[in-house]
Amino acid sequence: MPGPGSSFLDIISTMFSEPVFKGVLYGLLMEPFRSRPEDLRDESVGAFISRRFGSDVADNIVSAVIHGIYAGDIYQLSAKSILGKLYKVEESYDTVLFGTYGESIRDDPLVPLREKQLMASLRSQTMQQDAGPLTELGIFDRIKKSSVYTFKKGIGQLADALEATLNEIPNVTILKNTPIEALELVPGSSDSKVNFGTFFDLAFSLRCLPQIMLSPAKKMDVMENKNHLYSHVISTIAGKTLNLITKPKDCLQPLALTPSVTVMVVNLYYANPDILRAHGFGYLLPRSLPFKQNPERALGVVFDSDATIGQDVTPGTKLTVMLGGHWWDGWDVYPDEEEGAYMARSVLARHLNILDEPKATRVGLQRNCIPQYTVGHADRMHDASKRLLKHFEGRLMVAGNSYSGVGLNDCVRAAYELSWNLQCGREVTGLEDPAGGERMMRRTITEITSAVR
Repeated sequence: MPGPGSSFLDIISTMFSEPVFKGVLYGLLMEPFRSRPEDLRDESVGAFISRRFGSDVADNIVSAVIHGIYAGDIYQLSAKSILGKLYKVEESYDTVLFGTYGESIRDDPLVPLREKQLMASLRSQTMQQDAGPLTELGIFDRIKKSSVYTFKKGIGQLADALEATLNEIPNVTILKNTPIEALELVPGSSDSKVNFGTFFDLAFSLRCLPQIMLSPAKKMDVMENKNHLYSHVISTIAGKTLNLITKPKDCLQPLALTPSVTVMVVNLYYANPDILRAHGFGYLLPRSLPFKQNPERALGVVFDSDATIGQDVTPGTKLTVMLGGHWWDGWDVYPDEEEGAYMARSVLARHLNILDEPKATRVGLQRNCIPQYTVGHADRMHDASKRLLKHFEGRLMVAGNSYSGVGLNDCVRAAYELSWNLQCGREVTGLEDPAGGERMMRRTITEITSAVR
């Protein structure tokens, strides 16, 4: 693979010699001449990429990228939901390459309506609030130059900071270890009833107005075993779980059709700081990799010591091996911690020739951790949005990784958009544009840049 400092000839040579790039050049040359089928509503990511660029590009490159984000199968995941704007560009131009280039040179490129609304809200917030501290710390400038970010004490630091901030607000009550048994709209009123029960943990309950009803099945210090009414509920639990607790039964049935994959994450620390022969963010494994080169069904390896420079004070090398995902679909039993550690070390030995004994190992099995937006996801979410309005009259909204993005950024954004729309008095469900590119509009470059200053 070409690295930093590689010449143009090195890159061209790699394109013709590396197996992973097989078919790329031909696919790029032929893409503008391939037409989009009529009346196409959705298709898999694999089918879309194969149709536009060839199956080699799909299997060797795109499948690896998708493994790193969704741990999913490109021939199951929805192109409309995963690729969003790219899918819309093809629909408008009948070509991805020329369409992308055409949009890049226009003074009024296509922008999702969600982007327009987000820009407007951020601009309004910036005008109303003092952004001085963030500016002084150089946060905005640093974000512009960064492709990834992390937290000094891990991602849990974000949840801890949110909890600490919310605890200082008088009209916010945080209820821990508080299962929810049922959620329903109170007949003849605009209130919703939430029933505290025995099934699912509610991490945060933001009590703005006492009008959606909660009923515990067992006595709790705060709720005293009573139903409670709330004016609005924002649910961030899995869509499948939300369908189980809402009444009438299966009223949000489309949400139950989003499957999830299980991923095992193995963190390893080696005392040797020079154990890696190559450096970078890490590498991802494509579906085309022969079984004998990946019998553990690894998804990829992250070089944490390179990816998060400055986070550690102890010299050494940190690596993360990701296993499973869609490869483990249908499994009833998963590897235990000892087996997971052995599998991860086998991957590192085979691919990176790392034979040293790690000084520390941590294995975590994340069950059903990444929702899979399979073909038809956008249509199912639109159906669910209509059902939310019908059965809860705008009082129940959703955010979280089951709907419009699986990453942390997606979840934070969805929550921000819901709270902003709620503050503005808009009736929304959180499922207005699950594909992130269905509702498009044109905006001038001046409008876009001024909105985010």
